[in-house]
Formats: sequence, structure tokens, C-alpha cells
Amino acid sequence: MRTVLNILNFVLGGFLTTLSWLIATLVSIILIFTLPLTRSCWEITRLSLLPYGNEAIHVDELEPGRKNALMNTGGTLLNIFWFVLFGWWLCIMHIMTGIAQCITIIGIPVGIANFKIAAIALWPVGRRVVSVEVAKAAREANARSRFN
Repeated sequence: MRTVLNILNFVLGGFLTTLSWLIATLVSIILIFTLPLTRSCWEITRLSLLPYGNEAIHVDELEPGRKNALMNTGGTLLNIFWFVLFGWWLCIMHIMTGIAQCITIIGIPVGIANFKIAAIALWPVGRRVVSVEVAKAAREANARSRFN
């Protein structure tokens, strides 16, 4: 089922959103001061191309032992740069694509996936794209460690 939904996403506008993320990735490589944003761009490009079966999860949830206040502060500053340079227009693109997809009944699940990615597009630094199973396992491990 994931494959069918990923193909449907690609056909109904996922190609354009993925292309937008690739452009943002290339621009972040070209502008030297945005080079730290490149990994986040690439991660969300993968999510935009294949939203079903993948999930964006924060690094702190994935590796709770590596929490660091300095890294979180740096990530926040990078997210502010991101929002100003790329985030707002990528978010608008995902919202518009999601609305267009929701107009058709068959596109509603894909549109909802675009709305989720739109929220991630505003603040992507510090997120990693992993399979749904890995994200679920990380969240369960974090919950167990908090209550033990």
C-alpha cells in the first residue's frame, strides 16, 4: 500500500515539491554560509519524495543520550536562517499542493501527508528521516527510559 501511495504522491504533485526541495538543497550548497542546512534539506527531500513508510523524527528522540544545549541552540539559529531563506516558500508550496490534492477524493491521503511535511518545512534542522518502524521503536524506547 505504501508503494501505491508514494506513486500517487509523485504523480499528483510530489514531483514538484521534491524538485523544490532539491533546488533548496542546491542553493544551500552554493551559498557557503548555509552549508550546515544541506543535510536537513536532503533529509526532507527524501521525505517529500517518499512520504509513506518514512517519518521525520527529531535527533533528540532518535539518540536521547546525545542531547546537548549548545547543539540545540545552534540548531535553533540554523532553523531561523532556514525559515527566512527557504522555509516559508517550501511550506506554502506544500500547503498549496496539499489543497490541490485534497480537491480530488483519491488525493486526500496524499494531501494530508503534504500538510504534515509543510509543518516540517518551517523548522527542519535537527530532524532525520527514518522508517516508520525505527521512529516507533525510538519513541517506545524513550518512553520506557522515562518511566523506569
